[in-house]
Parts: sequence; C-alpha cells; structure tokens
Amino acid sequence: MADSSRPASRRKVAKPPAPRAWQRMLSGRRLDLLDPHAIDIEIDDIALGLSRVARWNGQTLGEHGFSVAQHSLIVEEISAHIDPALSPAQRLIALLHDAPEYVIGDMISPFKAALGLDYKRFESHLEHAIHIRFGLPPTIPAALKKLIKQADHACAYFEATQLVGFSEAEALQFFGEPPEGYHLNIDPLPGQEARERFVARFEALMKQVK
Repeated sequence: MADSSRPASRRKVAKPPAPRAWQRMLSGRRLDLLDPHAIDIEIDDIALGLSRVARWNGQTLGEHGFSVAQHSLIVEEISAHIDPALSPAQRLIALLHDAPEYVIGDMISPFKAALGLDYKRFESHLEHAIHIRFGLPPTIPAALKKLIKQADHACAYFEATQLVGFSEAEALQFFGEPPEGYHLNIDPLPGQEARERFVARFEALMKQVK
C-alpha cells in the first residue's frame, strides 16, 4: 500500500520519455537527427528524399514539381562548366551539395535566415556525416564551396526565370548572371526519373573516385 502520508515534495515523479530525435528511412536505417552517424546514411534514401522535395515550395510551372534531385544534377553540371578541371570527388561534392535536404527539406533562403545559426549547425553536422559516409572531406574547401555556390545561384537564375515567374532583372538582382556560355532549358522531371538519374550519376562519379 502506498504511503499517502509521505510529503508530496518527496514523492518520485516519473520523467516523461525524451522526444524521438531519429527518423526511420525506407532502407531500414534510423538516422539520429541531432547526432547523425555516417553508417546510417544510404544513397538510396538520399535520392528518394531529394526526388520528392520540391524547390520553391512547389510553386513552379509544369506538370511536375522541380525536385532538389534534378536541381543537384544541374548544379554539378554547371560547376564542371565553370571549372572543367574539377576532380570526380569535387564533382561528387557538388552533386551532394543539397543532400541534407533529404531529411530537413528545402527551406527558402529567407526562412533559413530567420531560423539563424542553429539551423546552419544542424545542416552542417548532417553534411559532414554524408561526406564521411562516401569518403569525402567532411568540410568543403572554401574555394570549392564558393564555386558550388556560384553554380547553385546560376541554376536558381534559370529556375526563377523559367519556372517561378521572376523577370530577368529580378533574377539578376538576386542570383547574378549565369556563367558565360552555359544555357539551360528546364523540363521538370517526374520524381522517379529524377531519383534514377541522381543515383546513376552518383554511382558513375563514385566509380571514378574509387
């Protein structure tokens, strides 16, 4: 029988269970979102997630949303256009530049700015784990990071003018001019096709890296 005379201040109170901080992937992996480990990362999970995450919150023209997977393929291509001497490993880093979004989604830049440093830290930890998983440097060298950002902005310029309704002047203001000699006509792919192309390109680059 419980001792009801025991002072309330001395009774043990059960602690609520800690909130779940992991996500189960279709591969069966459980990814700890607060402390991601490389062993829990699979390219098929990344490709599936990115093929189902829409750029611009889905506010784009066309029958299909413009996926982060397709965007990533284009950014890798533009990166190599800017610097044809990029190694396969560097091109793989470009392909995976938005890989954390398979977990956290594609947040538009104004919202990222509003969230501040905690978001950036979370994104960085996940990016490090992804790079380690595939034998890449955890931290991207500054020069390569700058080049990939330039390619990312160039892709955003084409997306903004062709899919989102930006005027050319607006796109130039926010994203700058695309690299000289590079032209792109965007046709948003169905998710499954974007996923397959992403995996195929990843595997081709991995063979060259190895």
